[in-house]
Amino acid sequence: MHEIPPICVVDDDPGVREAVEGLLRAEGFEVELFASAQRFTARAKMAPLSCVVLDVELPGLSGLDLQRELAGAGLEIPIIFLTGHGSIPMSVRAMKAGAVEFLTKPFEADDLLGAIQQAVSGTHSVELETRNSSTDVIGESRVIRGLLARIQMVAPTDSTVLIFGETGTGKEVLAKEIHKRSRRAEKPLIRVNCASIPKDLYESEFFGHVKGAFTGAFKDRIGRFEAADGGTLFLDEIGEIPLDLQSKLLRALQERQFERVGDDRTKQADVRIIAATNRDLRAEVAAGRFREDLYYRLNVFPLEISPLRERIEDVPLLARHFVEAAAREMNCPRPRLTPAGLAALQSYHWPGNIRELRNVIERAVIMAQGGAMEFDLPISLSDRPTPEISDGDSPEREFLTEPEMLKKERDNLLVVLEKTGWKIKGADGAAELLGVKPTTLLSRIKKMGLRRADPAERRDHA
Repeated sequence: MHEIPPICVVDDDPGVREAVEGLLRAEGFEVELFASAQRFTARAKMAPLSCVVLDVELPGLSGLDLQRELAGAGLEIPIIFLTGHGSIPMSVRAMKAGAVEFLTKPFEADDLLGAIQQAVSGTHSVELETRNSSTDVIGESRVIRGLLARIQMVAPTDSTVLIFGETGTGKEVLAKEIHKRSRRAEKPLIRVNCASIPKDLYESEFFGHVKGAFTGAFKDRIGRFEAADGGTLFLDEIGEIPLDLQSKLLRALQERQFERVGDDRTKQADVRIIAATNRDLRAEVAAGRFREDLYYRLNVFPLEISPLRERIEDVPLLARHFVEAAAREMNCPRPRLTPAGLAALQSYHWPGNIRELRNVIERAVIMAQGGAMEFDLPISLSDRPTPEISDGDSPEREFLTEPEMLKKERDNLLVVLEKTGWKIKGADGAAELLGVKPTTLLSRIKKMGLRRADPAERRDHA
């Protein structure tokens, strides 16, 4: 990473500057901060830069004005716009003028890092792997073993792969794994989030444009196909591409040829395609929202990744991985992931899949301060067991009386205390196994009148 020039962040909000700086430095980048466009202008004419993360609404000289000044001065610096006042017309003007990406605050860290990967790979011909986006497929379930076997078969080929799965299941991780195992591994992996591109910009984003092709096109700009030449193009959320633009994409996929906007010269691109979607594309085809010929062109080798709730046995491995990663990235003590904590994680429904698990783990790592991790997970109706009904005329009893509940709690507590040798605190203590604080457990023991039998009493009982 040391050979990559610095990234400049230009934003008048010190909180945004610090947040972006922390994110980029954690990935190993050199970062320089500027509170205004005027202060940045002098720096831009000095040593080379990788790219600029630029706010649109700046005091004095705006971000769009700075973009025009840099283009007029012949400074070829990739720009990633950030704005709290995003609008489609503004983003269209910025992207047509050559911006790499246009993100609205609050932005997703993965989206910013993906845009920086695109900017740096386009200007320095190097592929970046972010440390917080693991390229390893983690899990030991039958589902994951089957996926890895299919990846091993298809990765060495140049076949198009279509990945199906709910949001947050790890479709991008699978795409990275396929690229890593392919003969194209040393070439770029370029990701395109098809859901985030304004309709007016699809053609320019995919195929690029030439200087003067339209108002605001101050310079030539390569598209994603050209940037991925020799490597892999990952089309994420492929089902979001407007129907009237799908024919142009189909031609590029079939013929590996395209023209930049405003150019009549045909270009070639040797690109391997991986696409992903959370939609049922067959249903989209039936509804007339997705071209049937494009669907069959993409669906050469389908991969489907199940939601986390259907492979709950993978949760412990994923949880341990995210604990290690979060502790390392936040430079904080590694907390203890207790049996009670794992049981809580495995009893949850995970509607947000792996992405939600990672966020829950990161929050718990911060709160644990190096101690035992606790998880405050929401309980939905779908997480609660459904009472069983007998085949007789009347349902089985669905409740316990208060004395029965107290007896069950007392018996359970005695089992845990005996299992731990009446150790209350610390690793593998009764409080940790039960997932409660030691003070809470001591209070319950006192309230129930429990005491540890002395050795003579235990011998007599035996």
